[in-house]
Amino acid sequence: MTIQTLEIMKCTHEKQKPEADQLEFGKYFTDHMFIMDYAEGKGWYSPRIIPYQPLTLDPASMVFHYGQTVFEGLKAYRSEEDGSVRLFRPEENFKRLNQSSDRLSIPPIDEAQLFAYLKELIRIDKEWIPTKTGTSLYIRPFIISTESNLSVAPSQSYKFMIILSPVGAYYKEGINR
Repeated sequence: MTIQTLEIMKCTHEKQKPEADQLEFGKYFTDHMFIMDYAEGKGWYSPRIIPYQPLTLDPASMVFHYGQTVFEGLKAYRSEEDGSVRLFRPEENFKRLNQSSDRLSIPPIDEAQLFAYLKELIRIDKEWIPTKTGTSLYIRPFIISTESNLSVAPSQSYKFMIILSPVGAYYKEGINR
């Protein structure tokens, strides 16, 4: 495994964090995001944490035409005992991400490196982890095919990204039994 240097570019203007009682699922996003690129013959490269921002993609990017994309989701919580950050089974999440990628001919990502990058992203945006009971920081890792090509074939290039979102319950009324 080749360890790649993680580039970090911090935002210059932090967003206002929502109050815990305003949290809705997937409505707010943290100040930073993680991106890493893939090119056939080069592999996964250029891991970086950058300010959260829109993407610019070619209209012929294969993700738009053939849906070659995968995503997962997991959560980070604050421990009630000591305030430390806890993740729920990230290893299983990364394993599922790679299994889904394999089904769609997307190259696998090194799970240990991925975990290290995720921990750094969470460390940078840890103030976004809500502490109220029933809240958490939702973590959305995903991969999209970015090659500009209308041929029916696996893409030759991809973007892997992780975005973070402070969330309340998925359903406003909670889970009804």
